[in-house]
Amino acid sequence: MNSDATRDERPWALVSGASGGLGQAFSRYLASCAVNLILTGRRHDVLNDLTGRLTTRYGIQTIVHPCDISSASQRLALIDDIAGRGIVIDTLINNAGFGAAGRISETDPVRQTSQVEVNCEAVVHLCGLLLPGMIAAKQGSIINVASTAAFQPIPQFATYAASKSFVLSFTRALWAETNGTGVRTTAICPGPTETGFFDVAGVPRMGAGTRRDPDDVVRTAFNALAHHRPYAVDGFVNRTVARLTPHLPTRLVMAQAEKYLQV
Repeated sequence: MNSDATRDERPWALVSGASGGLGQAFSRYLASCAVNLILTGRRHDVLNDLTGRLTTRYGIQTIVHPCDISSASQRLALIDDIAGRGIVIDTLINNAGFGAAGRISETDPVRQTSQVEVNCEAVVHLCGLLLPGMIAAKQGSIINVASTAAFQPIPQFATYAASKSFVLSFTRALWAETNGTGVRTTAICPGPTETGFFDVAGVPRMGAGTRRDPDDVVRTAFNALAHHRPYAVDGFVNRTVARLTPHLPTRLVMAQAEKYLQV
């Protein structure tokens, strides 16, 4: 890890939730494109291991900044640290997020609220902090990680699905606001993906056997960004379901979603 960044010609990207499977895939992709990285997450050891591998293989600069992304003060400290180093962020990957399965009446209210803080509040805050600089530079990219859960309410996954619906709606509006500014914005909507997400959520078997590879999700996201699309759903089956869902009876959609959650 090279924690003392020096000025060079390569752009910089900030990846939140970089210690997770999808965050690591985003980091690998960006590193392969000769992009310097600022990686944030809560697992310092995982981040250090990742930066060691990326700097050795790709020769990029990396900075690890452990951070609880749910904390507004820690987010501000992160951005202050970046500015203090004289770094301008060209690409923002709002990847940090988590879900917690269970009925609202039976789960910890703090854990439910934390999903909103991480999945929604942090996304809005980091976009608000970094977007003005991108617009001033007339270039930049933002990828916000939503989910196929954004397309329907999911009983026993209510807060998570609602939070990802927020991310998708927010990003689509942001896409319209940034048109013509030189900044590209998109939301990626993965379905079940081979990461540690389901273990944390408390549904370790969900989607087993049909999960997508994180690298596939990342490629779909950057393809959407390159084609100026406001969002993209990863995977043919997931895209088909996302298109059909708005045209089906709500009760049926929710019943099927809850049944799938319990698989």
